[in-house]
Amino acid sequence: MPQRIKHPVFARFYANLAAPALQKAGVAEHRRKLLSGLSGEVIEIGAGNGLNFPHYPPEVKRVVAVEPEPRLRALAGEQARGAPVPVTVQDARAEQLPYPDDTFDAAVVCLTLCSVADQHTAPGGVVRVPHGTRGARHAPSPHRPKAQVTPLRGPSSGTPRARTEHRGHRTGLSQHPLAELHRILRPGGQLRFFEHVQAGSPAMRRVQRVLDATVWPRLMGGCHTGRDTQAAIVAAGFTVTGVDRFPFPATRVPSPAATHILGTAERPHPGGPDDH
Repeated sequence: MPQRIKHPVFARFYANLAAPALQKAGVAEHRRKLLSGLSGEVIEIGAGNGLNFPHYPPEVKRVVAVEPEPRLRALAGEQARGAPVPVTVQDARAEQLPYPDDTFDAAVVCLTLCSVADQHTAPGGVVRVPHGTRGARHAPSPHRPKAQVTPLRGPSSGTPRARTEHRGHRTGLSQHPLAELHRILRPGGQLRFFEHVQAGSPAMRRVQRVLDATVWPRLMGGCHTGRDTQAAIVAAGFTVTGVDRFPFPATRVPSPAATHILGTAERPHPGGPDDH
């Protein structure tokens, strides 16, 4: 059973201070751009307190919103009741998503990948999650293990669904979130991402490295400021089809978490030139 994630102090800080400050700075426009044009069945991991929900277009048939932090998940549940599309809020970890292969048409990550376990892995790689920690380095595997199917309750009803479990995955072993999203997206499915990332200047990168190795993850719910998220998306088997890079929010004093990317990637069709 994956370890429960609880960051009650950070959850209160984010819901009461950080999220309103981002809203005031204009993050809603980035959320709308992130979700524009989506349709079908969508999964959002790290949904937080559900601030993306109002921006899903009506063409979306259903959103499964995964949030492991209890306080943020409760707030997301409240937000889901007023959403313009059906939203089911799930208690799950992005490293072990309880859905079969090829389930969703699109996946959304929004200010989330900064706080998962170290990103760099291939789609067949795993990350060991020891008891009492958030995660550790990956042990990549050159081949994806064969899957077997066991019953699981569906995310939006009481009907049994299939769950894909990979042979060789022992208790405490998980896929990396990007590898999991690659697995559960249908071929041709989209990954939409809006994340703060590694800075462009060497000086700020040095600041990010120091902060990420010391106080920042402890104070910010496991967040890291200096990740090369676009490279991690490509390494997980996705093809990036468009990306914008910009500072947000605009501040007089440079911030280690200011550099953002917003874009789209695709899970290639089997046998395509970019299929891993």
